[in-house]
Amino acid sequence: MLATLLIGLREGLEAALVIGVLLAYVRKLGRRDAARKIWLGVAAAILLSLVLGAVLTFGAYGLSFTAQEAIGGILSLVAVGMVTWMVFWMLRMSRGISAELRGQVDRALGIGAGAEGDARGGAGWGLAAVGFVTVAREGIETALFIWATTRSSDISPLVGFAVAVSGILIAAVIGWALFRGLLRIDLSVFFRWSGVLLIVFAAGVLAYAIHDLQEAGFLPGPFAAAPVGASAFVAGWYGDAAWAFRIPEIIPPDGVLGVLLKGTVGFSPEMTKLEVIAWALYLVITLPLFLVRSYAGRRTQRKETVK
Repeated sequence: MLATLLIGLREGLEAALVIGVLLAYVRKLGRRDAARKIWLGVAAAILLSLVLGAVLTFGAYGLSFTAQEAIGGILSLVAVGMVTWMVFWMLRMSRGISAELRGQVDRALGIGAGAEGDARGGAGWGLAAVGFVTVAREGIETALFIWATTRSSDISPLVGFAVAVSGILIAAVIGWALFRGLLRIDLSVFFRWSGVLLIVFAAGVLAYAIHDLQEAGFLPGPFAAAPVGASAFVAGWYGDAAWAFRIPEIIPPDGVLGVLLKGTVGFSPEMTKLEVIAWALYLVITLPLFLVRSYAGRRTQRKETVK
């Protein structure tokens, strides 16, 4: 539930900031007609995200167990990839996002070089596409990650959806307060530490994706027998030898500690070697890289401020 709340809050805040910048700029240009087109794009993107969420939640019924596990594993990998890309993208864009968005608005309205310079010259339908793409990207990431996290933690999809919507509503209020000047927060700090938490959550989703693909028979694991004539090394990834550890008698999977660990860091009392390797490699590579880039960007921003 913490993961779904955070993804709803973070993705919602990203979308709120982008849409807020777009609306503020077109109103400054006196283009309220363009603002309506932005909202049309937002509405279409929300509808698309809801449809995707419904398909993910209810579309698997009637499929075989193997198909469900295979689809679940593949889509969980996609969710991990999208969330990882998102935290790095926001880290890179957070300082210059306003200027880039103003450039997109100018191009959509036909303002600037090569145009007549009239703010009322363009129809503004390009802004509907900008609003749609912005919210759709965040909405698709949210739908995929919520679906993947609820699968990995056995939370009801409806409960996960309700918690994520709560996060999105909180983000909308924060975004409104920021642009009204009622609230001041260090967005770079927020995106840095929320990014760290999402990377930790994504590592758990990745481990569960590996587990799904092992159950589907796409990867070697404890649910399949080793090929005939396999070497000792290959056989060590099949059957009982594929388990890294099995300690349900020490940490019950349905106990408070087991549920908490699985829902946060992705730890399960029963994990295979491939799950542990994937989980550890993802964290060891992704988390330090994210922190290094985050603090490097912070130092650059300080130098620019001093100048």
